[in-house]
Amino acid sequence: MTPPETKHTSPASLAVDAVLVIAFFLFIYTLVAPHVPSNDKRMVLFWGGACSACLTAVFWLCVQMFRVVLRAQREERRK
Repeated sequence: MTPPETKHTSPASLAVDAVLVIAFFLFIYTLVAPHVPSNDKRMVLFWGGACSACLTAVFWLCVQMFRVVLRAQREERRK
């Protein structure tokens, strides 16, 4: 039976992820908000935020997959 692997998440990596995700959300919101076809500020805020949230979730998944692949490549080089 193989021993359980240690968790690779640290408070620093969580903080970096949070900063990256928040910055990406704000960046995408500034790009998509002018393209919402409404003059109502609440609708622009809602639909711009909804679009930004979806894209930010994809960005977060990409960051996590990048970290997993990078860790696997580094471990492979050590062997």
